[in-house]
Amino acid sequence: MVMHLFEKTGKMALATRLRMLTARMTDDGYRIFDLYHVQLTPKWFPVFFVLSENEEKTITEIANEIGHSQPSVTTIVKEMAQVGLVESNLKSKDKRRNLVKLTPKGLSLVEKARMVFLDVDAAVEDMLSEATHNLWEAIAEWEFLLERKPLLKRMEEQKKTRESKDVRIVRYKPKYRSAFKSLNEEWISNYFELEEIDRQVLGHPEQHVLEKGGEILIALYENEPVGTCALIKHHDSSYDFELSKMAVSPQAQGKKIGYLLGQEIIKRAKELGASKIYLEGNTLLEASINLYHKLGFRKIAGKPSHYKRVNIQMELLIDKG
Repeated sequence: MVMHLFEKTGKMALATRLRMLTARMTDDGYRIFDLYHVQLTPKWFPVFFVLSENEEKTITEIANEIGHSQPSVTTIVKEMAQVGLVESNLKSKDKRRNLVKLTPKGLSLVEKARMVFLDVDAAVEDMLSEATHNLWEAIAEWEFLLERKPLLKRMEEQKKTRESKDVRIVRYKPKYRSAFKSLNEEWISNYFELEEIDRQVLGHPEQHVLEKGGEILIALYENEPVGTCALIKHHDSSYDFELSKMAVSPQAQGKKIGYLLGQEIIKRAKELGASKIYLEGNTLLEASINLYHKLGFRKIAGKPSHYKRVNIQMELLIDKG
């Protein structure tokens, strides 16, 4: 019945399945220690193992070595102390550290425990020889992969990718005029002060952008405008176009909307014959600067800006191949 459940849930139940496998092996662990008449539990084993060389260690040292939290190790040490296996709160030679070590009773279990370790190792090897896949190696590989990128991070990326498929990038129409203005005003006001040049462009986008040969794109999510980006044509500059007025609604963050807008505006600039695109920004907005780098923009020493908030200028050379 349980296997049938996992067939229905698929990989979504990976954590549940691993917990059940862990519980099954832990239950066997209790029985194994009973079989060998060793007064240990699977929960105590990691602490017992690191102390089995008759070394004194602090709670912190034990926690770091076995990958547990300090409160968890403290709880285990207290439980082991109650049955006389360890001594705790011992003073180090410099009297600045509290140490933990095995008692004579605990040390008397070391040889018995070693027999358990040898037989468990042989039993696991026997199981691995029967298995198609080497679980021990797979666990090590998964630990490495999760250390490099946790499952939560991978979920966030998958969520962004899935939701980005529901984003549509469309060309500006008069019905989007208020959205173009409000989205940019919200973004600018959240970090800086709205300036006169902002008011001119946002209040009259047709006159300041479209009629001069530029382009405005709107990002729609569930048919609602949630992002904007403008391509302003410069006739008196070494730059063909300026990427400007990129804004994404805070409620729509995390859907790759800025990246999708940037890609599409670069594509449009290429279609219009641009050789390079210029933009201005502020390093306070680290996510935006990272986005521009991802799109291929590189920092330059530009001319004085019309905006007070600008402290970085970047350009993208268009590959016309």
